[in-house]
Amino acid sequence: MSAGTYTPRPGAAPLPRMIAAQTALETRMLLRNGEQLLLTVIIPTLLLVLFSVVDVVDTGAGEPVDFLTPGVLALAVMSTAFTGQAIATGFERRYGVLKRLGASPLPRWALMTAKTLSVLVTEVLQIVLLTGIAFALGWSPEGNPFAVLLLLVLGTAAFSGLGLLMAGTLKAEATLAAANLVFLLLLVGGGVIVPLDKFPDAAQAVLGLLPVSALSEGLRDVLQHGAAMPWGEAAVLAVWAVLGLGAAARFFRWE
Repeated sequence: MSAGTYTPRPGAAPLPRMIAAQTALETRMLLRNGEQLLLTVIIPTLLLVLFSVVDVVDTGAGEPVDFLTPGVLALAVMSTAFTGQAIATGFERRYGVLKRLGASPLPRWALMTAKTLSVLVTEVLQIVLLTGIAFALGWSPEGNPFAVLLLLVLGTAAFSGLGLLMAGTLKAEATLAAANLVFLLLLVGGGVIVPLDKFPDAAQAVLGLLPVSALSEGLRDVLQHGAAMPWGEAAVLAVWAVLGLGAAARFFRWE
């Protein structure tokens, strides 16, 4: 045994390992939070089952589950990437968690990367659960899966940017109230459960530009109607993603 065999080697872990560890921590914290589970799992599941089984909303021709599933998938993305992330990050900022993590060997950009990866992991779990339930209810999807993947990625980027912008500029209590209010308003007016064509023409033009409307209508075009790629909705999501992420990077305050 040579001298120095047990000599400590202080220093930061490799960056990929730090990001993976922070991603796992963020995911565990999200899945253990009862309020987050309500937003990300329970509410979308209840909406899918309830409105697919009970004839409450006129979803047009075809089976209700074929109309509802794309909208509920869009709602799941919004609940995780926007509402859940905004609330969690806002309170981490208030309690000084972000400030302390920002002073750790983990770079700030890597911390945000870990948060984004945690959102993606949670979304995968949501999509697996919701699609399984939808298939059990008789869902018969169509279209190109790569188009669906692109829409989900663009929607995640758009909602994530908006959520981080809100969490990094407002007080935690204001973020909590605003994020939940936006969630409820977009649930009603974002084409998730109620078709956009049920609204007045003037309102449709405005509502169609919202990210949740673009995501739900884009997914519906592909999964229900078999469209190759809804470029209009994808462009709307891309614009929101650029604006949201750019504004979050510019105005996010760590303290």
